[in-house]
Amino acid sequence: MAEKRPRMEADGREDVDENTNQSNGTFMFSDKPSLEEIRKMSSKFADDRDWNQFHTPRNLLLAMTAEVGELTEIFQWKGEVKEGLPDFSEAEKRHVGQEMSDVLLYLVRLADKCHIDLTAAVVDKIQLNAKKYPADKVYGKSNKYTDYDNSNRGDS
Repeated sequence: MAEKRPRMEADGREDVDENTNQSNGTFMFSDKPSLEEIRKMSSKFADDRDWNQFHTPRNLLLAMTAEVGELTEIFQWKGEVKEGLPDFSEAEKRHVGQEMSDVLLYLVRLADKCHIDLTAAVVDKIQLNAKKYPADKVYGKSNKYTDYDNSNRGDS
């Protein structure tokens, strides 16, 4: 039997179910907006309200930490939560998305104020983690990188 492949759009992108963000059963993020577009939108939002005076790195970090706490509260007392949140109501899923959005917005704003290219930093971090956790040594294991003999470990 032939492998089922996702339908492709005329522009070469996969045909994604708009309601579930899934292609061939695999969850995907939307293509837009990019982190740079989110940075610009967040910056304009703050500019329009004269909030830059309050958006210091410290204040943004504290605000983001508070939002992580709000996200944590949603999961508190739920026990182990399954992928896709099948046991959550639609209202709870929306709430999770709102709190995750708050965390992301503060993280992007913090990166902007610290002049950190977050996209480049993520790529660098994934490359460092690949050295710290080589797939052939850590496959199926959850130990800390110090438990593996990695001569090209990189920085934390």
